[in-house]
Amino acid sequence: MELTLLRAKIHRARVTDANLEYQGSISICPELLDISGLLPWERVDVYNLTNGQRFSTYIIKGGRGEICLNGAAARLAQPGDQVIIAAYCTMGAEQARNHRPAVVLVDDRNHGTLAEDH
Repeated sequence: MELTLLRAKIHRARVTDANLEYQGSISICPELLDISGLLPWERVDVYNLTNGQRFSTYIIKGGRGEICLNGAAARLAQPGDQVIIAAYCTMGAEQARNHRPAVVLVDDRNHGTLAEDH
């Protein structure tokens, strides 16, 4: 049996920009990518805590402190909104018993720290 589990999430990042003219994706600060283990081109779900919107897109590497929604996703968030960015993986039930996702807690300036206990 294969289970789908949370692999990594960036919790309460602040949207810095929304670019309707870009072809699509979410630009994420390199620091947050490094801490979380998320990768460019990886599919993520984005949960907008400010307005309740939920959608999927893929990651591109952004600038320092940047969380920018691009293309159609730009219509689902505005600068200042707080979002959760989550990636999932599949694994067997035995492996899942010991799995711990990377959870990155983010401050108002999009600086992140890995949560120790979650």
